[in-house]
Amino acid sequence: MKSTLAMLALSALSCASAAAPLSAPQAEALTRQLAAIVDDPAISLPGLAVVAVRGGEIVYSRQFGYKRLASPGLPAQPMDADTMFRIASVSKLVTALGAMKLVEQGRVALDQDVSAWLGYRLRNPQFPDQPITLRMLLTHTSSLRDEGGFKFDPAVDLKEVLQPGGRLHGKGAMWSSTHAPGRFFEYVNFNSGIIATIMERAGGERFDRLMRRLVFDPMGLKAGFYLADFAPARIEDAATLYRRREKDGDERWDPQGPWIAQSDDFHVKAPLAPPRLEHYVVGTNGTLFGPQGSLRISAGELAQLMLMLMNGGYHQGRQILKPETVSAMLARQWTLRPGSGNGDSDNFRGLYHAWGLGNQHFTDTSIVADGRASGDRLVEGGGFTGVGHLGWSWGLNALFVFDPTTKNGMIYVASGVGDDPDRHPGRFSSEARFQERITDALYRGAIAAPKEGAP
Repeated sequence: MKSTLAMLALSALSCASAAAPLSAPQAEALTRQLAAIVDDPAISLPGLAVVAVRGGEIVYSRQFGYKRLASPGLPAQPMDADTMFRIASVSKLVTALGAMKLVEQGRVALDQDVSAWLGYRLRNPQFPDQPITLRMLLTHTSSLRDEGGFKFDPAVDLKEVLQPGGRLHGKGAMWSSTHAPGRFFEYVNFNSGIIATIMERAGGERFDRLMRRLVFDPMGLKAGFYLADFAPARIEDAATLYRRREKDGDERWDPQGPWIAQSDDFHVKAPLAPPRLEHYVVGTNGTLFGPQGSLRISAGELAQLMLMLMNGGYHQGRQILKPETVSAMLARQWTLRPGSGNGDSDNFRGLYHAWGLGNQHFTDTSIVADGRASGDRLVEGGGFTGVGHLGWSWGLNALFVFDPTTKNGMIYVASGVGDDPDRHPGRFSSEARFQERITDALYRGAIAAPKEGAP
């Protein structure tokens, strides 16, 4: 791979007016710092896109490396401003935008039994008298679990999964046996699939098309949850996601080994429509479209979503969400109280400390014990709190976070990782060291940096 610095001339940059608040030396220094992170031989990255927002304006936007590495007969393709990523769990926050739009329209409600929309009684069999609400699904307090699966074939009606006696209910592994709905936080992908199914029932159309109508089309975004519907040019924009592994069957991590495609390797095989989709019954299985992790979107389009939320639901003079809807979505819903039984983030090494409706609250918590750091801190020494979401899967690592008060925000998307992140633990958070380095560089180089001409 050529050095990332050599690729910068090919990298699309943000418009001159947006980048103006950073002086040329500041931007160059930040670019060098990020390029060094991408090219670090200990844990290199095939590609990286970043955006920094200060005071509600984009002040820095860059792309590094490649969206698709060279393969036999095909040259490498550099990242550019149109590069889309399968954004993993950041998708959950975007799904929540659509759900909140339906709440705003009165089609669903946050605190009513969701059975009314699903068309069957949804209950944890261990707690049959406790209704489950949309608020619980959005805050990961529904008592659902991922052990029973969270993405199902188009022919599956989730009723068969969720209800005792259903064909796919089995031993009920999708339900907590110890914690009632509304009582306990546990991060669960399946929540998003149920939300998408409710949205289909309330909105009357497939989840992917509903999200286009409610969010993407009004904002002029090309993002989408279903690549088989994309125009060929947009498929070409999708970044392949990689891990650097030893190709020996086990695919063990090897920082000196080859980059192995994990997802969206579309120059080898184009995306296909799921089988039997033509017979899919809307409102039976929203997991099909990956509301928990399969959104394809560019870093620049994520920035537009961020600015819309910062501006109280307005985008280029058009109201996407009402200000009160945005406020409700971003309001604190759950806070970890250690030892109280009010939540659990142990399976993510202490990463989760607070949550809103479909968004994590980053509380600037850092704990170091027995030589290992944990917490949700984003910058070394602290000083940045915000709301947003993390994403990691298939080698992709991403962050979308902003402070609604200061209107400062950061976005990064890495399209792969060159070694097992667990081998490179962070110094002040539950994240890996390379993730800490990216956010710290963006914060100090673009957000905390003095404006041009300031002393």
